[in-house]
Amino acid sequence: MSDSTQQHPDRNLALELVRVTEAGALAASRLVGRGDKEAADQAAVDAMRHMLGSVHMDGLVVIGEGEKDEAPMLFNGEQIGDGSPPQVDIAVDPLEGTTLTAKGMPNALSVIALADRGSMFNPGPLVYMEKLAGASDIADLLDLDLGITEIVGRIADRRQIEIGDVTVVVLDRPRHGAGIAEIRKAGARVRLIADGDVAGALLAVTERSPVDLLWGIGGTPEGVISATAIKCIGGALVGRLWPRNDEERQAALDQGYDLTRQLTQDDLVTSDDCFFSATGVTDGDVLQGVRYQGGTATTESLVMRSRSGTVRRISAIHDRAKLRSLGGVRFG
Repeated sequence: MSDSTQQHPDRNLALELVRVTEAGALAASRLVGRGDKEAADQAAVDAMRHMLGSVHMDGLVVIGEGEKDEAPMLFNGEQIGDGSPPQVDIAVDPLEGTTLTAKGMPNALSVIALADRGSMFNPGPLVYMEKLAGASDIADLLDLDLGITEIVGRIADRRQIEIGDVTVVVLDRPRHGAGIAEIRKAGARVRLIADGDVAGALLAVTERSPVDLLWGIGGTPEGVISATAIKCIGGALVGRLWPRNDEERQAALDQGYDLTRQLTQDDLVTSDDCFFSATGVTDGDVLQGVRYQGGTATTESLVMRSRSGTVRRISAIHDRAKLRSLGGVRFG
């Protein structure tokens, strides 16, 4: 960015992003527990797109979550904002945890990340990646070439705790069965999550969190979004692209991707001037979900900026009738 545009995101975009994720969370929350994850996702997408159109930026969606399963989404390559400077890359997951929302389960979020144009990693055909994430004090221990048992042991040694006090957050998927068994055999604890490894990564890097490490194979879009958050809040993430099959592997190789390389948060987001916002949809370990009382709704959000390291936790009260008059029923 030129000097003339750098001050604009510093002063305005961070808090404007909160309005965007609040809108997504409010819209999706009306469908919590109703068993229709596509409708909840579509509501969040529509609300976020509506709000993004008013943000003073020239935004390009480079990570549009939902592409991997053809869900409704803000699509890759979509131009958003009012077209004015600065030029930025955007990674967005209007509803991280569509199944969590549909089932009324914890930890669903509305999430957006933003960085200088050209600075976000494009995963191309690769939908998944191996991941490790943890706080700054164990950053040098995160190595995907090591077994999970050895990593857990090193964390216990570094923190001078019993291995039984180490907790690893893992997506509850059949592909993780052997690793989960190894963690438990080593004596450490596993916290299984149904969905939402952005929330899991945030837990792993947050101080005074009950979680020490995120481990497992999750989405590449979530990896880029998590990397942006970690550059703001601190900690480390290491990822490696994980093809699902021979066809995807060959497509990646044909496009020049190195499938052996371990990517850090600085590889996934090269800019040091990035922003992150998340608003809770359902109650969780990281954020409180949307709650309704009479004619109001409350939200809780995390807003972060990498350059300053500022982390804001914002609680807001929304007048539902006024929101409807401004944005229609999409806002609850």
